[in-house]
Amino acid sequence: MSKVVIIGAGGVGGVVAHKCAQLPAVFSDILLASRTEDKCKAIAADIEKMQGRTIRTARIDADNVTELAALLRAEKPALVINVALPYQDLSIMDACLEAGVDYLDTANYEPLETAKFEYKWQWAYREKFEKAGLMALLGSGFDPGATNVFTAWIAKHYFDEIHTLDIIDVNGGNHGYPFATNFNPEINIREVTAECRHWENDEFVTTPPMSMKMSFTCPEGVGTYNIYRMYHEELESLVVNFPTLKRAQFWMSFGDNYLKHLEVLGNVGMTGIEPVEFQGQKIVPIQFLRALLPDPASLGPRTVGKTCIGCVVTGIKDGREKTVYVYQIKDHQDCYREVASQAISYTTGVPAMIGAKMMLEGKWKRPGVWNMEQMDPDPFMDDLNKYGLPWAVIEDYRLS
Repeated sequence: MSKVVIIGAGGVGGVVAHKCAQLPAVFSDILLASRTEDKCKAIAADIEKMQGRTIRTARIDADNVTELAALLRAEKPALVINVALPYQDLSIMDACLEAGVDYLDTANYEPLETAKFEYKWQWAYREKFEKAGLMALLGSGFDPGATNVFTAWIAKHYFDEIHTLDIIDVNGGNHGYPFATNFNPEINIREVTAECRHWENDEFVTTPPMSMKMSFTCPEGVGTYNIYRMYHEELESLVVNFPTLKRAQFWMSFGDNYLKHLEVLGNVGMTGIEPVEFQGQKIVPIQFLRALLPDPASLGPRTVGKTCIGCVVTGIKDGREKTVYVYQIKDHQDCYREVASQAISYTTGVPAMIGAKMMLEGKWKRPGVWNMEQMDPDPFMDDLNKYGLPWAVIEDYRLS
């Protein structure tokens, strides 16, 4: 039984709090903290109504290391679950080091002033966490997160050597808005509009964003969608930890309507991350756009359809080439009924809870800074089946 502090009260933070509340034997005391405590209190009220559990709330500025470290020293949690903005990862890691608390997040750090999705800043903390006897687990969401574990599990159980990896993320959901994003609009748009990078011939190859697409038919009748190659952070760690990979790519589905809106917004400068002068104030266009778009946490009641996210891996087993596809399908409305969320937040929040559970139970526990695929994948895969994200395997799958 352990106390945890969850930082962040957006859509994912709500799911993490709900799922932790469902397991009182593991998460005996939960504090949900955010810059806006009213959001925490609203989530806490939903949890009391839906899960029959009381959690505590607090206001915290996650950019203020001193303030956060003081809260952690007072609370003495076993673990901080960081589901705040990626810009805040380093300040939260610094506070954990000051207070002597283990750390977990769902997305890698990126600087506020430039769209850079790299692990180098957090990997630089390895020695500090190791010397402090603390653990930091990076990217315990779905992608990154579950997709890293899928890759490790496939490599462990099906191959002697893996050669190619295609991570495919399809959201077949419909929220009914002309344009909205399923997670933080600022992070989503920065991610989608960044240059594409994929791994090939022992190096990352850069191509224009969204310049490669193909049609993909999901299993189990989810549907056929256009998927586009883009860069995603888990590729950076996976090619390091699986050095036999000759090619690694990430694909995500987008509808024509979404892409057209994004094109127009980009053309008029609304996706820019550089401040502009407006009526005597400095305003970052993408942050202003975020304020205009629907809150992803509000999409749950109106989103229908399913997600389908998985990994297609090729390689060699006993001298024979083979392909394995591991995937997970989730219905948006099932998520809403369970935790008042749409499936994008749910599929990120559940692996965050499971990663925390792995650490608190000692199944994944070692000092330093670690990516998901460096841990034993088996207990995590078992818990995905137990706690809402059952997965399936197709052998000899062919990616068209």
